[in-house]
Amino acid sequence: MRLALAQFDVGERPAGLEEFIGRIAGLAGAAKAGGADLLVLPEYAAMVLAGAFVTAPDLGGELAAVTSRAAALLEGMRGIARDAGIWLLGGTLPMRDDDGRVRNRAPFIAPSGVCRLQDKQAMTRFEAEHWGISGGAGPSVFETPFGRIGVSICYDSEFPLHVRAQVAAGAVLILVPSCTEALAGFTRVNVSVRARAIENQCFVAMAPLVGLAPWSGAIDENHGFAGLFGPADHGFPADGVIGRGEMDAPGLVFATADLEAVAKVRRDGGVLNHRDWPVLPLPCPVQGFS
Repeated sequence: MRLALAQFDVGERPAGLEEFIGRIAGLAGAAKAGGADLLVLPEYAAMVLAGAFVTAPDLGGELAAVTSRAAALLEGMRGIARDAGIWLLGGTLPMRDDDGRVRNRAPFIAPSGVCRLQDKQAMTRFEAEHWGISGGAGPSVFETPFGRIGVSICYDSEFPLHVRAQVAAGAVLILVPSCTEALAGFTRVNVSVRARAIENQCFVAMAPLVGLAPWSGAIDENHGFAGLFGPADHGFPADGVIGRGEMDAPGLVFATADLEAVAKVRRDGGVLNHRDWPVLPLPCPVQGFS
């Protein structure tokens, strides 16, 4: 399965919804021309759309600008997947539910245009305390012709059991759309992604927002690089890095995941992390010194 992982630039403000959808369509066309089966956009890529409607940082106004257009944006991405004949993880899209709360959701779209959603479950402090985003449903997996795929959105990838649930349900590839304003945040996600690949003997791919958007209170500064990582074992690179981009450089990073290699390494790796996971929770007695 060939992946196109977008280092999505927030720097250029769109004129409106149609232009923003056209930008994504351009990426999908470039991904298809590069032989990709799947295009992965970053977490909160949709928030770039708010730049067409606000002129200064305004967390509430930015959120309202995007959530009010979420249905139209989602329909546009479905059309892109159909027109390009490509699988599309449309980054994440904040959506307002019937209970009035906004949840951060990743649309996973088939080339037919059929869309399924994965919520972000764990909220960062910024999301919960300053922006009013609520946690959503737990992990699921998506059935594709290539194998089962999971999506763990940014902070969710830092929790081993979130990804482990997807792997236990058959996932051989985990997609991690991310949005990190500081290098420390990017490091946390990147190290977590690589750890999830090792401990589950699977592929994990990440795609970040990059660039500066001084007009925004939500995505004003963004750092990172995209990459595809494996378990650093038989049949994989010694450092586990199948492919990665340059830090903060906009564009697409192409990498190929040989999903059959997952079954091989789980069967005959130098170690068998996937098999040797303990039944949780482990007993943990307290030992005193008196």
